Amino acid sequence: MKNIKQLTEDLANLTEKEPKLRARDRAQRLGISEAELLSLTLGEHIALLEGDWKNLLKEVKDMGYVMALTRNESCVHERKGVYDNIEFYKGPHNMGVAVNPDIDLRFFMNEWKYGFAVSMDRGKGKMLHGLQFFNVKGEAVHKIYTTPKSNVEAFKKLVAKYKAQSQSPLMDVDHSPYAEKQITSDSEIDVNTFQQEWRDLKDTHHFFGMLKKHKLQRTQSLRLAPKGYTQKVNTNTVIDMLEKAVEDQVSIMCFVHSRGCIQIHTGEVKNLKEFGSWYNIMDPKFNLHLDMSKVAESWIVKKPTSDGMVHSLELFDENGDLIVYFFGARKPGKPELESWKSIIELLEKSNALVKEGI
Repeated sequence: MKNIKQLTEDLANLTEKEPKLRARDRAQRLGISEAELLSLTLGEHIALLEGDWKNLLKEVKDMGYVMALTRNESCVHERKGVYDNIEFYKGPHNMGVAVNPDIDLRFFMNEWKYGFAVSMDRGKGKMLHGLQFFNVKGEAVHKIYTTPKSNVEAFKKLVAKYKAQSQSPLMDVDHSPYAEKQITSDSEIDVNTFQQEWRDLKDTHHFFGMLKKHKLQRTQSLRLAPKGYTQKVNTNTVIDMLEKAVEDQVSIMCFVHSRGCIQIHTGEVKNLKEFGSWYNIMDPKFNLHLDMSKVAESWIVKKPTSDGMVHSLELFDENGDLIVYFFGARKPGKPELESWKSIIELLEKSNALVKEGI
C-alpha cells in the first residue's frame, strides 16, 4: 500500500468534500483497492477478520434474514433471504454452493482472501451491519448485510469469533495486473467438432467445460456456434425482455458473478426503474442494478439439454466479460417454461426486423 499517513489524510479530505461517494468509487479515487480502503479505518465500526471463511459462511445462518450482494464492474445483484444448505466440495477448485429458494450462490473459495466486519450509521440511530469479502487484489467477491429482520446479536458474535488479532492496515494486497486473456484465433479452432459438441450437449453446466476444452472465449464461441443456436441482438433487448416478463408474470433466473461468487435470483420481477444509465429491478426481496452504458454485446443463446432446448439472454462488456445472464425459471428434469420461450421468440423476431430495416 502507499504511504499510510498520506492515504489517511487523503481519505479524510475526500470524505469531507464528497461524503456520499460510495466506497468503491472512493477507493478508485485514492488509487487503492476497496479492501485497503476499509483497512485504513479499522476501529469501532470496522474490523479485520481472519479464519476459515467456509465455517463463517455456514454460521451466517444464525443472523437470520439478510441481504446477499454480488457485483462486477457493470452489475449489482442483491437478494434477501436466509443462508442455509451450504456445502463445500473437495478438490483443487475449492468450490461450494448455497442452494435455497432465496439465497442461491456458487462459491469459488480460492478467490476469498480478506474479510471485514463493517457497521455503518444510517442516521436516526439505525446501524447497517455487514460482512465483506475480497480477493487477493482487494476486489470485493461477496458481501452480506443485515436487514431489519436480522439477528444483530448473532452478527456481533460472529465478529467476536473471527476478529483478527492484528488490526492493522493491509500491506500485502497484490497490485499486479490480471494476466491477459489467451485468445485462440478462429483459424486454430476445430469449428466442426466444436459445433457438433454444442449440438450434443445434454446439460447447460457442461457448456463452460466445452469452451475450455476448445480454448474459446465466450463471445468467440457465440460467433462460431452452430447456425441457429445464437443471435446477436440489440443491447436494449434486456429491457424489452424484463418488461415482457413483468407483463406476462414470467419467472426468470438472473445470474451475476464476481471473480469469487455467482449469485442467482429465481422468480418473478415486478418493479422496473431507470435512473440515468442504470436500469434497475427494485423488488422487496430482489434488486438488480445494471449499467446499460457498459453493455457492449447481447446474445440470445440456445443450448440443448436432456430436457429440451434451453434459451438464455447473455450480456457482455467491451472486454468480452460476462455481465449478467438470464434464463426462464427451471429445475433439472423439467423442460423450459413455454412462457419464457415465447418471450425469446418475440425478441428474436423483433431483432430480425431491426436488422432488416423493417
